[in-house]
Amino acid sequence: MKKVGLLLIGMVLMLVNNRLHAATTIITVAQNGKADFSTIQAAINSIDVHHTQAIVIKISAGVYSEKIFIKKSNFTLQGAGINKTIITQSIARDLWRCDHADDWGVATMNVDSCTNINFADLTIQNNYGFENQADQSFPCAADSTGIKIVKSNGHQMAFRSFAATKLKFTNCRFVAFGGDTMSPWNTTNGMFYFYNCILEGGVDFYCPRGWAYAENCTFITHTGPAAIWHDGSLVQDSKTVLVNCTFKGYDGFKLGRYHRDAQFYLINCHFPANMSAEDIYLVPTTNTIQWGRRVYYYNCDKVNNVTGFYKNNLNTALGNPSANEINAAWVFKNNWNPIAQ
Repeated sequence: MKKVGLLLIGMVLMLVNNRLHAATTIITVAQNGKADFSTIQAAINSIDVHHTQAIVIKISAGVYSEKIFIKKSNFTLQGAGINKTIITQSIARDLWRCDHADDWGVATMNVDSCTNINFADLTIQNNYGFENQADQSFPCAADSTGIKIVKSNGHQMAFRSFAATKLKFTNCRFVAFGGDTMSPWNTTNGMFYFYNCILEGGVDFYCPRGWAYAENCTFITHTGPAAIWHDGSLVQDSKTVLVNCTFKGYDGFKLGRYHRDAQFYLINCHFPANMSAEDIYLVPTTNTIQWGRRVYYYNCDKVNNVTGFYKNNLNTALGNPSANEINAAWVFKNNWNPIAQ
């Protein structure tokens, strides 16, 4: 009887496992023709907007020269590895806006008002600044002079989202030479989670609006006066939190800045010797900073600099949170659990 019982349990577990796999639709992408689609955009377009099953788009290794537009929710975009699946374009935002009224299409990856999208094991890059090291002038109807000077280190977005929320990024790389590389913008209810990612760029190259949590990530500054930025001007509780993150960059690069209400938490972060010893700073602005300066550190360190601007001040934050309770669940409260996705 005992053997029969164990056999029945095994059969039940197998059926449950089969049903779980059957409930997930796998869509494949490869450039060699041995997949469902040869382009990422075609795979995304194939998703039924009213789908109820879990969907994973698996992208084979390769360099995909595509500008991606996403208007679908509730799916996973999974590459073959952080440096194996590469999605790339070359776009200068200043030039794009000469002929377009908004930012839809300004980035390599453009995400509309979507929710619950997972990005994993891939690289998204904007190569404009790497390919155009010199400033260039272009005819520009939107400019009062009719000419636009496009700088090599100007705004170059690898990722740009519009009113999207619950976006999760795991083992991903976002790279540009200029500013605003990673631009998930939603001050109302934007929630963004990063784990084990690499982010590179120029000024404000990591610039979430709303709620953002990044853990075990590396931030690399190529150009510009500051690496990270935050906009939490609409809801007082919104914040950007970086836990166990590492910073690198050119000699003298600065950590961060803001010109709207912002709230920064840096916990167990690591700064290099060549980073400027300047704190995250307020840019001169006409904006009213209604909730004051909110920049908090705990247990951060800087090579060859035992003490500095990053001294522990977590106890001055609203609610006096402890470092142990600052995690993704604390940031997003009961609104989202990215760990469970």
